[in-house]
Amino acid sequence: MIQHFPVHIAVVDLGLPMEQLTAHKPDAGEAGPRILELLRRLDAPPPIVVVKPARSHRDDARQIAAALRAGVYAVVDRPHGQGDLELMLGVLQRCLRRFYHNRWPGTSNC
Repeated sequence: MIQHFPVHIAVVDLGLPMEQLTAHKPDAGEAGPRILELLRRLDAPPPIVVVKPARSHRDDARQIAAALRAGVYAVVDRPHGQGDLELMLGVLQRCLRRFYHNRWPGTSNC
């Protein structure tokens, strides 16, 4: 899908489970890091906002460091309430302002 549809801002949940393709395969892990890798390989990678699941402090630090090395724009906690959703909307608004000068890509200047 990433190659067939333009991605203007990617919101990637690092805790997104990987689908099990066969019954013989044990837990395949998390798809979030794989999605980050695929987005980075695009000719024009979009700005990326990472949503991280609640984990231990050490795991949090590792995830944040890996995400920042991957060039993500922001790392946020998984939203749990109204305040968290407002935070996410603020991050997306800042991302739009920074990368697209407050205009959604492909829209006219009118």
